[in-house]
Order: sequence, then structure tokens, then C-alpha cells
Amino acid sequence: MAADDETIAPRGIDVHTPHIARIYDYWLGGKDNFAVDRAAAEQVIAATPTVKPGVTANRAFLSRAVRFMVGEGVTQFLDIGTGIPTADNTHLIAQAASPESRVVYVDNDPIVLTHARALLSGVTAPTSFIDADLRDTGRILEGAAELLDFTRPIGLLLIAILHCVPDEEEPGALVRTLMGALAPGSFLAVTHPGIDQLPDQMAAAEKALTDAMGYRVTFRTREGVGRFFTGLDLLEPGVVAVQEWRPESPPAPIKTGMWGGVARKP
Repeated sequence: MAADDETIAPRGIDVHTPHIARIYDYWLGGKDNFAVDRAAAEQVIAATPTVKPGVTANRAFLSRAVRFMVGEGVTQFLDIGTGIPTADNTHLIAQAASPESRVVYVDNDPIVLTHARALLSGVTAPTSFIDADLRDTGRILEGAAELLDFTRPIGLLLIAILHCVPDEEEPGALVRTLMGALAPGSFLAVTHPGIDQLPDQMAAAEKALTDAMGYRVTFRTREGVGRFFTGLDLLEPGVVAVQEWRPESPPAPIKTGMWGGVARKP
């Protein structure tokens, strides 16, 4: 830990334990992270060089998925595990395409909450933030209902978050609960680290991130990620490497280590 992390950190923020949101911020070139986060991030980079292109491609997937949903008439979004605000946040993408779009962000890191409050203080369009864990679906749905109309379609965004929930905690059940509360015509977008993309490197990255975080992260196979869309209409091209999901230009010939897909609720 850097000597001044204790003094510069906002009150109530743990600078001794790495957090996934701040690790991603570092990978994306942000400055809202601490020495412990940077050390964890570098451990994963050492395990696999796909990390940085993966998070960049992951962010681009989010932009394309949101624009697609707006094009399908969706103007409400629930973004869980949003992370520290960077460029091209969900509300900016959605409201650029449809100014009446409503966005609810969810995350459980105090530094994310601090930044979100600052970000949203200057936003006039309907946007809000919920301080909650993905596992607390009741709190998320109750809070989101204060801004979103659950009788109309909603775009649920689970971008690089489900690997933080191990199999024994039934992440699929969390997804089913959330999607079960949404109206027909809603969409689900998921991205997820793929253990079967560059298997040796991704297994090393999974271990490095688990060791650094102090809790287990679970990278899943393409088939495993596909199961999150059970009961939904998975859209073409299905579960693919994130850079290959409806690219606006030919994707770079790289391995990102990330699966992604979008499905519609019938």
C-alpha cells in the first residue's frame, strides 16, 4: 500500500483489500485505485496478456449492446456492477440515442458510490444509483422500481460481474430472479471471463485474481455462460468473444478472454 493511500482515500473506503471495480479502473487506465488494487491488477496481467484488450473490448461491447437495445425501443436500463465511471457510461450511450432513457446503476464499492454521486449531480436526465450487492436482488429491484417502470421492457446489464459469484451461490438463480421481475421484451446482456479462451492463461488469471481478491472468482466456459440465458431468446450470433458480437467494423484479431451475449425475454 502506498504511504498516502490512507490519507487520500475517502472516508470508509478499505485501502487494504483490492476491489474488482478499482482493479478494472486500473486496467482501463483510470486513476481511482490504490496500491493494493494495482498490485492485484498486475498479478493478473502477468498471468495473461489478454486482460487489457479484454476490458477494452468489454467496454465496447457494452456500448454496442446498449445502442442495440435502444434501437429495439428499450429506454430503461438496470446496470449492475457498473464500476467506477469512465467514458461512455450507460446513461451517456442510451441518452445520446434516446434522450428520455432512464438508467439505474448498482454497485457495492464506496468509491464507486462517491464517484457516481458526483457524476449524477450534474445529470438532468432520470438516472440513479443503488448501493447494493448483486446477491441482494430484492433491494436492487425495490430501488430500481423507484425510477424504472417494470411494466415496460428494461435492459439488464450484467457486464463482467457474474464471475464474482461462485457456483454454490447460484448465480443463475440471481439472473432468473432479476429477469423474472422484468416485462416481456426486456433484454439481458452478459459478459464473462472465459476459462476456455486460452485455457492455461485464463486459469492462471483466475487464480491470480482469486488470490489477490481474497475470495474466489469463477471463470466459466462458453457453455456455462450460455446457461445464464436459459429461458430467453438468445440473439445472433449467440455467446461469442465480446469483440465478435455485432462489431461495427471488423474485429481485431486478438483473444480477449471474454464471452458475451444478448438475449430477449419472450
